[in-house]
Amino acid sequence: MLSAATQKKRFAMEIRYAVGRNEFERMTTKELRDAFLISSLFQPGKMTLTYWETDRAVVGSAVPLGSALVLEAGKELASEYFCERREIGVLNIGAKGKVTVDGVEHRLDSRECLYIGRGSKDVAFASDDPSDPAKFYFISYPAHTAYPTTVVSRASVNEIHLGSVEDANKRTIRQCIHEKGVKSCQLVMGFTQLEPGSVWNTMPAHTHARRSEVYLYFGIPDGSAVFHLMGPSDETRNIVVHNGDVVLSPIWSIHAGCGTRAYTFSWAMGGENQRFDDMDVVAVSDLR
Repeated sequence: MLSAATQKKRFAMEIRYAVGRNEFERMTTKELRDAFLISSLFQPGKMTLTYWETDRAVVGSAVPLGSALVLEAGKELASEYFCERREIGVLNIGAKGKVTVDGVEHRLDSRECLYIGRGSKDVAFASDDPSDPAKFYFISYPAHTAYPTTVVSRASVNEIHLGSVEDANKRTIRQCIHEKGVKSCQLVMGFTQLEPGSVWNTMPAHTHARRSEVYLYFGIPDGSAVFHLMGPSDETRNIVVHNGDVVLSPIWSIHAGCGTRAYTFSWAMGGENQRFDDMDVVAVSDLR
């Protein structure tokens, strides 16, 4: 068991408060980045946690080296253990590793996913090789019932091929946790990989007022960046993101992006429904 001092140092949870669309219109670039961008993930040997007031999401990462990293419930959750009233989706974007849940080991290769159900008491992350560690990204939402902890292997994801070379958005969507696959209370999670030469992750842009969304951008080559577009359709802004950065997307905001090179991003949502195609599309001609 980790000492209280070690837990506090290693697992301190940052809190991000919700921002309204009226406040958004008056924010500077720095204020936008402070409110919506998480750039502190994937620190070697550490776990990072951010609590987002919107839909009470928790966004985190764990990069275990010589010893496992144990997920603890901090005072922010007011619970005995992290998953007492929560579910978690985990995506490994690093080398091979394992997540141990209540004594059962779940092995995850790169770009494989794990769903952890409500009521799971002990959760720990470990790398197979500390010199080439796993990089676990996870997102958690409140859950009202328990579903089985389940590995989503590469072979079991649901693939959707979209876009075209002409529109610079040819891409493959990989659904990991969704209403027709691995069951959850409200969490929907997967990732999208763009083909070489394609840079737009979606256009026309859209919103979905029934759920918030969290974007992790990864697979971005050194020296490249993605320009994440956000805001009301008639008052858009951009946030420049680099490899391993996360953008928090509230319900009133569009979410689209364009990179200087092809990249991959993980999308995760929580809210009133789990329908992947629940989108309020905004015509390109209506964007401002």
